[in-house]
Amino acid sequence: MSNDGVRPGRRLSAVMFFLFFAAACVLSYAVLITAALAEAPPQTPFNPKPAEGDLILPMPGDGQMVFRRVPVPGSGFWGDQSRIIQIGDAAGGIFEGLQRTQISGSFPSGPDGTWELVMAKYELTRGQFVAVMGMDALLAASGDPEDQKLPTLKGRELRDALMMPLAYVGHGDVLEFIRRYNQWLFDPAHPERVEAMPRVDEAPGFMRLPTEDEWEYCARGGLAAIQAGTFDNGLPFPAAEANEFAWHLGNAKHQLRPVGLRKPDAGGFHDLFGNAQEMTSGLFRPEIWQGKPGGVAVRGGSVSTPPADLRSALRAELDVYAWNVDEKKVEERRSFNTGARLAIGANVVVTSAQRTRIEKEYEAYKAELRKTMPVGRTLDNLVSQASVQIGSADPIIERLIKENPGLREPLGAVQSTLEKARERLELAQRESARSLAQDAARNGVNLSVYLSRLARLTDTLALARELAETSARYQEQVAAVEKSMAELETALGEQMQGYKDKIGTLGEYEKAYIDFAFTELEAREMTKRERLVMKLLKGHAQSFADQRRADTNLWLEEFRKGFAEFSDS
Repeated sequence: MSNDGVRPGRRLSAVMFFLFFAAACVLSYAVLITAALAEAPPQTPFNPKPAEGDLILPMPGDGQMVFRRVPVPGSGFWGDQSRIIQIGDAAGGIFEGLQRTQISGSFPSGPDGTWELVMAKYELTRGQFVAVMGMDALLAASGDPEDQKLPTLKGRELRDALMMPLAYVGHGDVLEFIRRYNQWLFDPAHPERVEAMPRVDEAPGFMRLPTEDEWEYCARGGLAAIQAGTFDNGLPFPAAEANEFAWHLGNAKHQLRPVGLRKPDAGGFHDLFGNAQEMTSGLFRPEIWQGKPGGVAVRGGSVSTPPADLRSALRAELDVYAWNVDEKKVEERRSFNTGARLAIGANVVVTSAQRTRIEKEYEAYKAELRKTMPVGRTLDNLVSQASVQIGSADPIIERLIKENPGLREPLGAVQSTLEKARERLELAQRESARSLAQDAARNGVNLSVYLSRLARLTDTLALARELAETSARYQEQVAAVEKSMAELETALGEQMQGYKDKIGTLGEYEKAYIDFAFTELEAREMTKRERLVMKLLKGHAQSFADQRRADTNLWLEEFRKGFAEFSDS
C-alpha cells in the first residue's frame, strides 16, 4: 500500500492561475513546434530544465507537456532477441522477482526499422492539470484540505505551487485528465496541436500512462545502458549520489518539491526516482505479469522512501478503492505522495495496410524468433517446453481410452511412443547442459591463461619502460609489449563474453540438469588449472541461477585472484 499521509497544499483561483501562466509562458504554436527540434527549447514553468531532444506538445493556456524519446533495441515491428530485457531485482522485495520480457516501442524512429517509446520528461504537475481541467476540477478532486490557501499565493510561491507534482487526487481523476487532454489535442479545428506528435503510418499517437516495463526500461537507462553493460544495475546513478537525482525521505522528509529541481538521468528524465511515486497503466500483480490482480501499480518511490530503498525495480500497490479500517467503509484512495507521468502511445493496428505488413512479418517471426522470446518459452528452455507439452497429452489419452475401450491398443501405442520421446528429451537436456558447462569451462581455462600472460607482460612492460628512460632503443620493445597486451585484452574480452553467454544459457535449465552437468564433468580427469576453473564456474553458475544476472566484472576479478599466484606445476 502506498503512503497516504497529508502534505500541506495550497488553493488558488482560476483567474490567478491563468494570469500567472499567461505572463510566464507567452509562446506561440510555432515556437512549440520548433522546440521539438534538436536545439534546446526556451525555459518555461512547464519545462524548467530544457534540453536538446525535448519533444514538446501544447496545452490550453499556452501550457506545455514535454517528452523524451527512448529508442528500443532491434528493428522491425516484432523485433528480435535483442529486445529481451530483464527486469526486477532478486535482492528486492517479494514483488520484484526477476522476469524476462520483450521491450517494444510505440513508434518507428527511422528508415532502418528502429522503434522508440516516448515518455514524459517530468511528473504531471498541478499547473498542467488545471490547464486542461480548470481550477474548480482540481479543488473538487484534491483530497488536501490545505488547498484552500492557494488563492493567497503570488509570484514565486505561486509558480512553485503550480510546478508541484499533481498528487492527492484519485486514479480516476488522472484518467479523466488524460481523456480531456486527448480530446483537446485532437480537436479537428486545430490540427496544429498534433503537428509534433509521433506517428505510425501518419496516424498520431495519444496520451496514456506508461506500462510497468516501459517505466522500468527508461529508469534503467534504456538502450544506452544496455550497450554500456549497466542496464542490470540497481540504479542508473551511483547510490551515493541519490541526493543529486532524487527527492527521498532523507532529503525531502515527506514534502513534495517542484519538478525538475534534481539532476536529469542519462535519458533526460527528471524525478523518475523519488518525489511522487508514479501511477502506471497496469493493475498491480505480485509478479507483474501474473498472480492476483489488485490495485494500480506505482513506480519510482517517493519523498517517503528511504534512499537505501530506491531502485529501478521498486514497485508498490496503490489501493484505488481502499478499506478504511477505522470507519469500516471503502474510500477512493488519494495519496499525498502519489502522482503520474504520461506516455505517448499508439494503437497496434492503425491502418489496414499496416496490418497487412505486420501479418507478413509475423510468418517469419513465428517460424524463427518467436520461440526464443519470453512469450514462446517456459521458465526453462525449449526442450523442457516440449517435454511439458508431451506430458499434457497423457490425461487426454487416458480419457479417450476410458470413453472408447475399443481404441485401447492403438492409443496405448501412442502413449508408448510419447513416453520414448519424453525419455529422449530428458537425455537431450542432460547432454545439452553438460555440453554448455564443458564449453564454459574451456572459456574459463582460456581466461586464466590470458590473465597469467597479461600479468607477466605487465611486469615486462614496467621493466621495458624503465629501460626506455635510459635509452631510446628500448622504445620499440615498449611498443611491442603494449601491442601484445592490447591483443590479449581483446582476446580476454571475447572469452569472457563466451563464458557469460554459456552460463546464461545453462541457467535456463532446471537445477537437476545443471547438477548432472557438473557431476559428469568433475568425474573426469582434470589438470590443476581445470579443477580451479571448475570451482569458479560452479560458483558463477549458482550465482546466475540465484540472481538471473551475470556480474562479469566480479567474475573476472575472481579469476584474477584465483590465478594470481597460480602455477601449473
